[in-house]
Amino acid sequence: MNYADIKMIDVANGPGIRVSLFVSGCTHHCKNCFNPETWDFNFGEPFTEKQIDDILEYLSPSHIKGLSLLGGEPFEYSNQQGLLPLLRRVREELPEKTIWCYTGYDFEKDIKAKMMLNWEETREMISYIDILVDGKFIEELKNLSLRFRGSSNQRIIDVKKSLESGEVILWEEKGTI
Repeated sequence: MNYADIKMIDVANGPGIRVSLFVSGCTHHCKNCFNPETWDFNFGEPFTEKQIDDILEYLSPSHIKGLSLLGGEPFEYSNQQGLLPLLRRVREELPEKTIWCYTGYDFEKDIKAKMMLNWEETREMISYIDILVDGKFIEELKNLSLRFRGSSNQRIIDVKKSLESGEVILWEEKGTI
């Protein structure tokens, strides 16, 4: 897996101060994507153990609330495989940090109904994610007043509650995630 960027301090992609990893590779190709260079799976640099170590170091201060995964597309199969070592270590070493993930895939139709049934990597990856912002960016539904998303079709999903209940439970900001 390649990555496009690691932001040590990000306040735009989840609540609080976060570390954000932008992976390379996306097959959605949303019209007016804010990051079209990341469509190319070969864009950027290889994601290695060094980047995992760096991210864990960036996450370690108590004022950093968590990790946000963006792209590109974190749920492309090859990116799932590349992200799992990072997610395992974050959960093992920094379990108090939250993990947000942005995906163009639909939680029910794509992730639960297809990917989780076919790929063990998806089942493991989703188990580490606290909040999933799902849905493709749709230019015609763009809304700059929305917090943590670009278009009104996108949802901010509490993954744990949704998996437990069997229905989508939207995240409600309470200052803890």
